[in-house]
Amino acid sequence: MTSTEIEVQTKKKMGKTLEILKEEFKSIRTGRAAPGLVENIKVNCYGSLMPIKQLANIAAPESQLIIISPYDLSILKDIEKAIQQSELGLTTNNDGKSIRIPIPPLSGDRREKIVTQIKEMTEEIKISIRNIRREANKQIEKEEKDSLLTEDEAKKAKEQIQKFTHDNEARLNELLRHKSEEILKI
Repeated sequence: MTSTEIEVQTKKKMGKTLEILKEEFKSIRTGRAAPGLVENIKVNCYGSLMPIKQLANIAAPESQLIIISPYDLSILKDIEKAIQQSELGLTTNNDGKSIRIPIPPLSGDRREKIVTQIKEMTEEIKISIRNIRREANKQIEKEEKDSLLTEDEAKKAKEQIQKFTHDNEARLNELLRHKSEEILKI
């Protein structure tokens, strides 16, 4: 494997890891209604687990309300049950055709706990990125040992991998800062 191939593969892996955090952040409650809050909750229906976004239309017509309108009314109770069992602590109102979820404002203590939670999530992703860096560096060292890369190529590749790591950690910090501000804003 060439140093360029290792770099491209590493960059892709780190990018995917960053996207995972972005998706996780969508499900974090900020005190404001957003479809991303419930869209990935898994519903047990049709003999399998499916995310709500595949089963229903999700809308946030107001800043404090989410409305879920299932495509098939027979799974309305299943969706409601999945929301109630989720860790979001939301109450649902079922009118027979849709589910209304009022989003109450968050208390100051709850906001601080959520910020702590997203900091932990971000740190886990940083660890994943560092693990990807370590694997790439091992691959480079192996290729160098097998005489497939010169010492200079290996050094440049490691420097590039380190640059990807720093860039992704900076993006993670920016995501964390942005999400923290969003949560703490009243």
